[in-house]
Amino acid sequence: MSPLASTAGPAAVRATLADLVALAHQTIVPGERRVLGVTGAPGVGKSTLCEALTGILGKEAALVGMDGFHLANAELERLGRRDRKGAPDTFDAGGYAALLGRLRSQADQTVYAPLFSRELEESIGSAVPVLPGTPLILTEGNYLLLDEGPWREVRGQLDAVWFLELGEDVRLQRLVARHEAFGKAPDEARRWAERVDGRNAALIDATRARADLIVELVD
Repeated sequence: MSPLASTAGPAAVRATLADLVALAHQTIVPGERRVLGVTGAPGVGKSTLCEALTGILGKEAALVGMDGFHLANAELERLGRRDRKGAPDTFDAGGYAALLGRLRSQADQTVYAPLFSRELEESIGSAVPVLPGTPLILTEGNYLLLDEGPWREVRGQLDAVWFLELGEDVRLQRLVARHEAFGKAPDEARRWAERVDGRNAALIDATRARADLIVELVD
């Protein structure tokens, strides 16, 4: 694991998956439950990284995603926000913060979390069981560091937050490919990635100074 060029703000590193597994292990404290957040712009690989970490850590970790708190499409239609799904006000941020609080305070109980299905474009409630005694909760999402409204409560529930970065060209390519894979036509996928996701990415980038570590994942 090597440092990036010196910048003001959080420490920044280039790290392999093995490096990040070791860092996650260091977060674990016997007899306690810790919550580690991973954030960054859409398409940087947050979900992929957290799934890999959880797979390697096994029973030591559970993964709870912010995306499980997407408002239902019917509610977004009612609110007139369906055309910008993914913006901060299209989530139940208070519900997410409350669940993180339960995960911290009820470590001796099974706590159920929702799961977002990209195939359905909807959340499925109580789909993720977090078992008693699991020492590390990994949670990933766009707005873990957002300092406005109910999102402020989220940061206070996290012991540490990693801000994941990726080259802009690669990030955009991945994002467009993902939108296409889940049903958008190529032109629509690119427009959504550049306009809707682009606005959100700028907002997320402005929160990076509140992270504990800036991470560039390398092979």
